[in-house]
Amino acid sequence: METDILHKLIESAALAIEILAVIFITCAIFYNVIKAAINFSKRSPEFFRKYKDNIGRSLQASLEFLVAADIIRTVIIEPTVQSVIILCALVLIRTFLSWSIIIESENRLPWKPKYETDSDTFKN
Repeated sequence: METDILHKLIESAALAIEILAVIFITCAIFYNVIKAAINFSKRSPEFFRKYKDNIGRSLQASLEFLVAADIIRTVIIEPTVQSVIILCALVLIRTFLSWSIIIESENRLPWKPKYETDSDTFKN
């Protein structure tokens, strides 16, 4: 009885994290599109790069939420060999997506340090 309640509670927590990730993606995209529309008239050279950076960071954060939900669901709720293999595949796919986002938005490889454009110092 108690394990059923705990099982449902953990399943609900994983679902809540996934819903939070979807809400985060949606809000971030709407916010950045509105911000881009407002600042479109400026047309500075940094305009498009900042837009891509903001969208990329939002997607990376939401991918972390989705991985956390998958880990909770796989490890705690359904710890079978098949579910662990599926989790590994999902983590690899999301890692690849995260790296692709970094490469696209920041024009650097994920393991390279992020430099400021005008100097060789690291950004904080």
